[in-house]
Amino acid sequence: QKEVGMALYMFEAAFTSDAWATLAKNPQDRTEAVRTLLQGIGGKLISYYFAFGDYDVVVLAELPDNGAAAATAIAVAAGGAIRAVKTTPLLSAQ
Repeated sequence: QKEVGMALYMFEAAFTSDAWATLAKNPQDRTEAVRTLLQGIGGKLISYYFAFGDYDVVVLAELPDNGAAAATAIAVAAGGAIRAVKTTPLLSAQ
């Protein structure tokens, strides 16, 4: 259930080839790192998945607003392991 005042976002991210090489040598579950990042800006991790296609990771998160979503995308991109990030605000069918 979504918290009052929170919006739902989907983040899609593509790793750099160096990030994939690092993960191949030392597989890691980055879920807790993502959870911590989101909590630091007042958000909540809903789910974290690896994916096939143009993006390697899909994250669903609740965040207070578009500013927090932009801050999340910037923080992820600044880490150096991501070559592309896409942020999509999600709206419920209701």
